[in-house]
Amino acid sequence: MAVTLPEIPLATFSAALSPMAPEPLAPAVYQRLFAHYEELRRWSPRLALIGPGTAGEVLARHFGESLAALPCLPTNGGAPGRLVDIGSGAGFPGLVLAAARPDWDVTLVEPRERKWAFLQAAARHAGLSCRCLNARVATLLPPGLPDAYEAVTVRALRLPSPVLAALAGRLSPGGRVLLWAGAEDPPLSPGLRLIRAEPLAGSLARRLLVVERALQESW
Repeated sequence: MAVTLPEIPLATFSAALSPMAPEPLAPAVYQRLFAHYEELRRWSPRLALIGPGTAGEVLARHFGESLAALPCLPTNGGAPGRLVDIGSGAGFPGLVLAAARPDWDVTLVEPRERKWAFLQAAARHAGLSCRCLNARVATLLPPGLPDAYEAVTVRALRLPSPVLAALAGRLSPGGRVLLWAGAEDPPLSPGLRLIRAEPLAGSLARRLLVVERALQESW
């Protein structure tokens, strides 16, 4: 079901989002995030991008929860990291993280063609150079994914454990899979281990799970 999002000024958007960010954000980041919101607002009446039950809390539930992953995507002045976001949909968390980490190489993967078109438009409107891949992820990974990456993000999507294992097989040393989950942990393959679960602000049930490859496994 399509929804209608309110028109709000950039200053109001930034002030509301600032307390939700785990780190200070530069004004240019708020500009990019606001461009994402504006594109979301334009497309939502004709395309079901977010659930109607979360439309009234889009900043906290979608933008804020996406920003919760920033501590897992460090900027240390070295080579930019690479991020693959699976099932990007309305751009949460992938497009939000691309806006906040413009030095990272970000690939957004979305199988539904209309949502893929939205992602392309939103990335262009926000001035982001992230790659938008129209593909479905399975155990045989689709062409177009990077050969290696430092982070995989999955939100609002429950992937089978063999698919998670296939994605994790391309993680660089020290790389991690970030999963947005409810109270129940998703199934993980024996080659993956949960290293921590962080509650998301405003919810007792929703959590950000940080997963890495088990050291004893051979990939």
